[in-house]
Amino acid sequence: MSVSTSELPEEKVPSGSAGLRSGSLGTADIAFFVVSAAAPLTVMAGVAPLAIVLGGIGAPVGYLLAGVTLAVFAVGFTTMTRHVTSGGAFYAYITQGLGRPVGIGAALLALIGYNGMEIGVYGLLATTARDTLHSLVGTDVPWLPISLAGLVLIGYGGYRSIDFGAKVLGVLLVAETGILVLLAGGVLVKGGAHGLSLASLAPSHVLVPGMAAVLAFAFAAFTGFESTVIYRREARDPARTVPRATYVAVGFLGLFYAFVVWIAVQAFGDDQVVRAAGKDPAGLFFTAITTYAGGWAADLMHVFIVTSVIASLLAFHNAINRYALALAEEGVLPHRLGRIHPRHRSPYLAGIAQTVLGALVVLAFWAAHADPYQQLLLWVNTPGMIGLLLLQLLAALAVPCYFRRVRHTEGRVRTLVAPLLAAALLTTAIVLVVTHIDLFTGASPAVNTLLVVVAPAVFVLGLPLAWWLRRSRPDVYARFATEPTD
Repeated sequence: MSVSTSELPEEKVPSGSAGLRSGSLGTADIAFFVVSAAAPLTVMAGVAPLAIVLGGIGAPVGYLLAGVTLAVFAVGFTTMTRHVTSGGAFYAYITQGLGRPVGIGAALLALIGYNGMEIGVYGLLATTARDTLHSLVGTDVPWLPISLAGLVLIGYGGYRSIDFGAKVLGVLLVAETGILVLLAGGVLVKGGAHGLSLASLAPSHVLVPGMAAVLAFAFAAFTGFESTVIYRREARDPARTVPRATYVAVGFLGLFYAFVVWIAVQAFGDDQVVRAAGKDPAGLFFTAITTYAGGWAADLMHVFIVTSVIASLLAFHNAINRYALALAEEGVLPHRLGRIHPRHRSPYLAGIAQTVLGALVVLAFWAAHADPYQQLLLWVNTPGMIGLLLLQLLAALAVPCYFRRVRHTEGRVRTLVAPLLAAALLTTAIVLVVTHIDLFTGASPAVNTLLVVVAPAVFVLGLPLAWWLRRSRPDVYARFATEPTD
């Protein structure tokens, strides 16, 4: 259990006694972490064109439906935040509802999920930065130095205080959303290609076979939104701040994604956008912003895609460090990983360990002559995405189980109806992602099978680990995810 030292000046906190900087983050700060992890500009420019190709002009509705599903999940999820205060977030909730063996499996799943979502993105950073340099100055740079530089930069950001990270993410998020707002303003002012249309909302354009694939992409675009609870120990008035930040993040992402995809449809016209997206998916948004704002705006979009990726990396890095901190305090991971920097109040040893792990994975893919996008990004990201979706499903199931066993004054809608509905919807989302896995990876059936089974296999490995802890370290097992660490 960490010792809070928020009342001491930062520079006078004695070594070894520092705790995380409590009371540092407000609703907006936590929302910045969550929305930045989703990387909205990268998702829109990089993935939304493919959603339009597959789902047609009804694609914006897919993002709305995903947002509604996760808002339903947030009802039970945020209700539980008022009752479970452990720093372990997802795995603590799952432990309280479904038991320690399942919770320990969930802890491993969280580690593989968040690490997969972050480390793979170093391949995306290399690709986007290399493409931006080539587009702006005509320079070709090897991808490895870019990824390694990113590791150092993100490692430093995680080493610094959490409020430093919140300020950085705030600036970067404003930049990436701002360029999309600029595009939207140009399209709205000029009335689109052939006048503004709401045909995207028509049932005939929504209820099409390709919508299943759009929903798979849409759910993936929200990955990491639930990490609000990871920052509970550093939040101001966490019982209010964390739920608010969760709803703000889900609401913003759902509405913003749907609006921007609709703007892309209007930019080319209902009858031309699918053809334009199929012809040049990677360039769809750059063509649109060049048409409606000018070439200078397209150059800015190139730069802001890189900063969008950096923001996502930093947000996931901070989330991973706090999961590792909680597990170290629990005694599941080495205790040294739970050390907190006496000045910055960051879990700096967990951050260093995560940076080293990222470097090893990046170097392994480089040594294997792998492509930074097709292999490093997609092959590492995909198990992480599936892992986080499974965590959401387990957390949804844990809510009614928990409230069935404890005395409370919460309503049945929050503790039973919404969680069970969310579990059904999340199960559908997982099925959609798995059955359309080839769209995410572009890999062979054998590789896709391996990528799909990684997350469930890691979860199953947690069960014998729980058995071993119960026999060999009963004190660790007994207090796992049961003691508040605030």
